[in-house]
Amino acid sequence: MLELPDYKMPRAKSIVIGVYTRAKMFLQRAGTTIFSMMVLIWFLASFPSAPAGAVEPAINYSLAAMIGKAIAPLLAPLGFNWQIAVALIPGMAAREVAVAALGTVYAIEGGKEAAAQIGQVLATKWSLATALSLLAWYIFAPQCASTLAVIRRETGSWKWMAVTFGYMLTLAYAASLATYNIAVALGAG
Repeated sequence: MLELPDYKMPRAKSIVIGVYTRAKMFLQRAGTTIFSMMVLIWFLASFPSAPAGAVEPAINYSLAAMIGKAIAPLLAPLGFNWQIAVALIPGMAAREVAVAALGTVYAIEGGKEAAAQIGQVLATKWSLATALSLLAWYIFAPQCASTLAVIRRETGSWKWMAVTFGYMLTLAYAASLATYNIAVALGAG
């Protein structure tokens, strides 16, 4: 026979300490990843500087723009521009980074107004079909690098990690493509 201990109400102090500890660990891990990815994106978006007399924004001459423009033809059928292509790359490290990367790529300053600014900028730059396509992408795309690392560790195989990554990318691309084309067909393009 199995004897269970008496049930007791948890103490508020224990709950607060547990929540604090877990929140702190999450913020340290996620914050470190987000910060490092944002520094990388900032660097890529800032160098090299625009040539003298340039009329376009400086980011159009940067390494980030070069990378984004190289990837953009693959993502054009999804309605994505080079700025979205740049944001997808660090978004693989952690999904939370994608919004910050979009803010960096579209040169939106931080602060209280940043959330309103990014909404306004994206509303003028993207069609509804593009926004829906990006949502479909993030529903099915690989969650983050740590998810793939866990798959590798649990299966003990690089093969299954690669298969999972390829499957999720293919599924994300197909869902995003279908979403974009349906939205355009319905007049949201």
